Amino acid sequence: MILCCGEALIDMIPEQTVQGFDGYVPRSGGAIFNTAIGLGRLGCRTGLLSGISTDMFGHQLMSDLRASNVDTRYVIRSDRPSTLAFVKLSDGHASYSFFDENSAGRMIAPHDLPEKIRDVSALYFGGISLACDPGAETYAQLAVALERNCVVMIDPNIRPSFIKNERVFRGRLERLFSLADIVKVSDEDLNWIFQNADSLESKVAQLQEFGPSIVILTRGSSGAQAWLPDGRSIFVASQKVDVVDTVGAGDTFNAGVLASLSEAGLLTKTAIQTVSENDVAKAIGFGAQVAAINVGRAGANPPWRDEL
Repeated sequence: MILCCGEALIDMIPEQTVQGFDGYVPRSGGAIFNTAIGLGRLGCRTGLLSGISTDMFGHQLMSDLRASNVDTRYVIRSDRPSTLAFVKLSDGHASYSFFDENSAGRMIAPHDLPEKIRDVSALYFGGISLACDPGAETYAQLAVALERNCVVMIDPNIRPSFIKNERVFRGRLERLFSLADIVKVSDEDLNWIFQNADSLESKVAQLQEFGPSIVILTRGSSGAQAWLPDGRSIFVASQKVDVVDTVGAGDTFNAGVLASLSEAGLLTKTAIQTVSENDVAKAIGFGAQVAAINVGRAGANPPWRDEL
């Protein structure tokens, strides 16, 4: 099973009311939640480890997870409130205002984690859950505890407004990068991590020094590129579609990459270290395919396998 570890929240999506002005519709989301949903819909065995409220929004999140075949045995329930993310769309691109203080997701602590986590071959971390303590440190400790026997994928999906202590956050990212087998970053993420005038390719090389077997760089409509430890790189163009919005695009891409690698039997420590150029090309190509379907409709709505 691929265990996605991180935030599940409610995206408040603007939609026009019958009176003509915008209202907000609550849709289940969050970077890690979206990837778990994407994996479940693609037919992969997947689960979510996250803090989810027992409030009305938490019930919505749990219902949507089960409807998309996501295992919820490792979800941590509490009566703290759900995180809300109000979305503003401009030419299809999303910006966010988060309400996350004292939330069920943010406040999980190491003692809340399950005593034993079984039947997991890969771990996926990222999103705002790596920026907000105490939950962020809880996820980091979980990665340290399980990385020896599990393939680890990290997508920092950096939201600068969430970072209260940049030194601590950078230190946590570096710890996680050193554990990771796969690191996926956007061009914006990479330029935040390495704030110098170097080229993107040079910054990827600096990221590779942490030791991941695969580094993936996404550039929106300009496609995606992956690097292997020996310097080989693979480029896949993005698919041209009519974009409704980009909510959940990167998360769905990640689901496609993990699904492809899983189906090829590559989500083991041994296999991922010797992954072939062809297998990586297939994985990022599949990620681009499923992301293209997601951006063609409103909100984070990853495709089901029979839609491909």
